[in-house]
This record gives sequence, C-alpha cells and structure tokens, in this order.
Amino acid sequence: MPRTFEGMNNYLTKTETHLLSGDPVINWTRMGLLQTEMTKWSFFRTSYAALYIQYSDETNTRTRAIRDNLQNLLDQVIEFDRVNRILDRIASSPNVTIDDLMIFNIKQGPLQKSGKTIKVTPINENVTVTLQPIGGGIVAVKCYSITGQRAHIFTDADCVQFAYLLGDTPPTSVMVPGLVFGLSSRASFNLNLGAEQARNNLYIYFRWYNTRHPEQAGPWSALQNTVII
Repeated sequence: MPRTFEGMNNYLTKTETHLLSGDPVINWTRMGLLQTEMTKWSFFRTSYAALYIQYSDETNTRTRAIRDNLQNLLDQVIEFDRVNRILDRIASSPNVTIDDLMIFNIKQGPLQKSGKTIKVTPINENVTVTLQPIGGGIVAVKCYSITGQRAHIFTDADCVQFAYLLGDTPPTSVMVPGLVFGLSSRASFNLNLGAEQARNNLYIYFRWYNTRHPEQAGPWSALQNTVII
C-alpha cells in the first residue's frame, strides 16, 4: 500500500471502484470479502478523499490538523489491512485475476518479481482432514497428506487454505459466492466460528497452498461438514 498522501488517495479510489464493479458477480464478493469490510473500505475512501481535497489546497485549507487527520486515516487503512489481511486474502482467492493483483499492487503469483525463471509445478496432493467440534463455536482441524500419518503441511506448500460456509444449505462448489476464505501455516489449528454459531452446520473445503506461488495451489478437497457445538 502507498505511504504518501497522494498515493493513498489514488489507491483507495481505484480499488473501491474495482471492488464495486463486476458482472454478474460483484468483485468484492467474488474475491471473498465481507459486506462489513466493503463498507469500511468505502468509508475510508470517502473520508480520505474529503480530507485530501482540503490538504491539496495549500493556501486556504491545508492546516496541521488536516495533515495529522490525513496521516491518522492513512495509518488506519494500513492497520485495517494488517488485522483483516485484506490483500493476503485477495491474493489467495481462487477467483483472483491478473487485473485484481495489478489494481491492488499485489506482487504475487504471475506478478511476483524475480531475477530468474522458476518452473512451478502445481501440487497434485489432496488434503485429508479431521474435524472435531470442541465447544464454544470452536472446531479443531487436523490436515494430513495422503501418505502422512501425522498432521503436517505438505512439502511443496507452506500453508493450508480453507473456504467455508455456515448454514443449512451446503455449497455446490468452492466457486459459490459468500464462502469465507482463510489460510493456516499450521496443519493442526482451531477454527473459532463464535459461540453463537452453536448447532449450526459448518461446510468447508481445504487445499494445499503456497503463498509465494499461488498458481501452484493443489486441488480442493471434497466438501467436509460438521455440526458446531
């Protein structure tokens, strides 16, 4: 993300426009963002633009207070991305495109800079998984390779990617809008879905993933499901 006032203003403008575009599926939904996150991104864009207009007028409205407020808002955008991992999740979305990566200035996959050409072979190993609801809306997850007896990350991956949906109707595929995507660098981890989700159904897919080479990602597992307690 840009760290200059002008750069951040342009960045928020072009990214919000892109997120709100798309047909038949709007882009922010296609890339796996939440409605609350899209609303917050739009809030940042409109608030930042209003302050930037005042900052740009050096004669009449640029004051120390305006500059400080603009810097504070820039820091909030960066922190929002850090906490919610917006750019990481866009980069790891199975629906991400070259245009998405370029607009968000994400140097991953085919846009990653490298001094040499590296032949990348897609992972062909499936994830096998056990799900164990342990109460309080938490599900314990353990991921295995086909040949492994202990939970571990597959050799050619550096994490496991998952995509899940809560409710009564199972998704027909991982491409269905509304799935929540995430990454875990550990093969054994707890998925905290919230105590309020007790008695709800968890439908979830998994695949081996390499954050440095998203194009190397393995095939998605069959749909797994369990009841949250």
